[in-house]
Amino acid sequence: MSKKFILICIFFLGVLVSSCNQTNRKNGNPGDAANSVEQKDTAITQTANTAAQIFAKQQVPVLCYHRISDGDKGDYTVSPATFSGHMKVLADSGYHSVSPAQLYDYLVYNRSLPENPFVVTFDDSRVEHRTIAAPVLEKYGFRGAFFIMTITYNKKNYMTKDQIAELAKAGHTIGLHSWDHTMVTKYKEATDWQKQVVEPKKKLEGIVGKPVEYWAYPNGVYDHKGAVELSKYFKIAFSLATKRDSIQPLQSVRRIIIPECTPQGLLKSMRRSFTGK
Repeated sequence: MSKKFILICIFFLGVLVSSCNQTNRKNGNPGDAANSVEQKDTAITQTANTAAQIFAKQQVPVLCYHRISDGDKGDYTVSPATFSGHMKVLADSGYHSVSPAQLYDYLVYNRSLPENPFVVTFDDSRVEHRTIAAPVLEKYGFRGAFFIMTITYNKKNYMTKDQIAELAKAGHTIGLHSWDHTMVTKYKEATDWQKQVVEPKKKLEGIVGKPVEYWAYPNGVYDHKGAVELSKYFKIAFSLATKRDSIQPLQSVRRIIIPECTPQGLLKSMRRSFTGK
C-alpha cells in the first residue's frame, strides 16, 4: 500500500468524522435531548397536590400580631418587650421563620422547610410593625408577612407607602388585608370585590414593585364562597378560625392571635394549637 494512498484515506476519514460531529451539534444527540427535556419537565411541570393532600399535611404554626405598644392594653396588643421576648425564645428554641411563599411550596409541591418552621404575620398596617417589629425580626434572622389595609396609607399611626416598600425591600412579604377591613362575608356584588380586593391589590403591587399573592381575612372571618373567589387572586389566604375549608385549604390557612403572654406561654400555645402536644 503506497504512502500516497494512506494519506488520502486519512484525509477522507477526517472529513467524515468532522461531518458527523457537525450533524450532532446541529441536531443534538438524541439521548442528550431526552435528558434535557426530562430535567426541564421535572423542574417546571411538577404535579401539584390535590386539595385533600394539602388539607392532610402537617400544619405549620402561623402567628398573628396586631398592636405592639406599651400604651394600649387591648386583647390584640403586646408590649415591645413581650414581642422581643417572643422572638428571642423562638430563636433560642431552634425555630426558623418561613415566608408565605415557602409555606405555599411546602403545601402544594412538598418542598422541604427548615427545622421547626413558623410564619409570623402582622395585620392592620400599624407603624410599629416597621419601627419595632421589623428590626427585632431581622436581629434574629427572621422575616415576617405584613398585611396592609390600603385605606391607611400615610395616616397617623399607620405605615407610609415608603415604609411598606422598605419592608418589601428588606425581604419581608407584603400581603393585602382589604381596603378598609370589611369582612369577606359581606362582599355581595362585583363592585365589592373590585373595591376591597382588585383595586387595592393593584395599588399595593405598585408600591412594592412585585406581585401581592397573599391575603389575611379582615377579622379572620371567611366563608366557602369567599374562599373560592379569593383563590382567583391569591395563593394563600390566612384566617383566624379554628376550622379549615377542606375544599379550599389554601384559602383557609389557620393563624393564632398572640396575646400578651410569657415566652414559654407562646411556645405552649403554638404546640397545642398546631401539633396537639
